[in-house]
Amino acid sequence: MGGKNYSDLLAWQKAVDLVCDVYADTSSFPPDERFGLTSQVRRASVSIAANIAEGQGRASRNEFVHFLSIAHGSLRELETHIIIANRLRFLEDAKRESLINQAHEVGRLISGLARALKDPA
Repeated sequence: MGGKNYSDLLAWQKAVDLVCDVYADTSSFPPDERFGLTSQVRRASVSIAANIAEGQGRASRNEFVHFLSIAHGSLRELETHIIIANRLRFLEDAKRESLINQAHEVGRLISGLARALKDPA
């Protein structure tokens, strides 16, 4: 889709920041979770940024909005994984709170971008 490159989008930039923080915060998860929760948390976070980028590269606004919807679903998946990791005591309360706050910010940006695409001025 024309216009900005995905890397110019604040939603994508903040989503990539979230990925980096997720990777840092999951590095201390138990080694036996490497193919379990650690992998799931990381994959969900990467999916958010990747779907924003893929959607921006599609041919139409409707396709972009569809990929933003997928990104938003991955965001909710990530939030769930973060809560589970905290309840299992793999993630400290402060780190959970920080990641959830970042996720909410990314969610607001994705929602705003989707609204703008659905109703261009």
